[in-house]
Amino acid sequence: MSGPAAPAAQAATAPPHFADGFGLTVVSQPKWAGPEKRTFVVTVKSRQVPTYDAMEGQVSGEHVLMVTLPTGYNGAAATRYPVLYHLHGAGDRPNSVWTKTLAEQATKGVPLITVTPNGSGHGWYSNWRNPGSRGPQNWETFHLKQVIPFIDANLRTIAAKAGRAIVGHSMGGFGAFHYAEDRPDLFRYAGSFSADLDLQSPWGRGAVVGSGVVPAYGKPYAAPDAIFGSPLWPLDGAWNEASPAHHVKALRGMGVALYTGDGGNLLDNPIQAAVEKGAQVTTATMAEHLTAAGIPYRFVDYGDGSRWAKGCTGKHAQFPCLQADMNDYVKLIMKRLRHP
Repeated sequence: MSGPAAPAAQAATAPPHFADGFGLTVVSQPKWAGPEKRTFVVTVKSRQVPTYDAMEGQVSGEHVLMVTLPTGYNGAAATRYPVLYHLHGAGDRPNSVWTKTLAEQATKGVPLITVTPNGSGHGWYSNWRNPGSRGPQNWETFHLKQVIPFIDANLRTIAAKAGRAIVGHSMGGFGAFHYAEDRPDLFRYAGSFSADLDLQSPWGRGAVVGSGVVPAYGKPYAAPDAIFGSPLWPLDGAWNEASPAHHVKALRGMGVALYTGDGGNLLDNPIQAAVEKGAQVTTATMAEHLTAAGIPYRFVDYGDGSRWAKGCTGKHAQFPCLQADMNDYVKLIMKRLRHP
């Protein structure tokens, strides 16, 4: 009698098995990312982004997806769960320790799947206009037309708008609203943490161009016109078209949430303080356009962070601030998403 029990026990602790599909080829089957056995990574390839500007530790052309499952998830059961797509920022990785921690801490006891796909160090969640010798850099197509149906096919998801939300930090916050505005049929809720949401502003364009020449964000460098074409008038039409703050009408009927600090003490980590101040300005522009369009939204401007979270001082990439953002956002979306 002990023989049959062993495989069952093993199956209960194994991560799900993924099948190829929707243009994605599985390179490496899911592997648990920690002893909690809630989060796993799966690696795929896509012809939409066959190579990319890899950062240290990445393999160009191989895309890691990190997935956090609800406690008690069982692929053989009938229960289906909503999905939160969490987009990482510039210079970050989908499988970073802090991205994993953000998802696991915010979803303790919550019936929600969280998925963080690779967006590269400076991919900007867009189909590039001038990728050059890299080949196609169709990040938007990769994520919306391949990753989403791939996840729905391989996990017990609620495969509908009523079961999906999206959010991101910095570059990822831009991506979240860019995707939600391009495909409002896919998402019930959209949000951003300290994001660049105004590509018509010099700061917004500077953030995109600047991220392309930071060595740690991936090599070779991305030319100023690689993603959206020339940033200079009158050739800047694609920048204007992609600016989330200026196309908010597509969000009507969707839940919307914005989070930002003000950088806090500018003498303390001045680069992170200045970047957050810029994000605050573009987020405020987004809020103004939402107000003008009559679209309800939640805007948390936590200033220097002292009243938002312990250890948060209002900087741009500060874990306590982001964990508080994520905790609040998950509570919001679970009031609107269909779930068990």
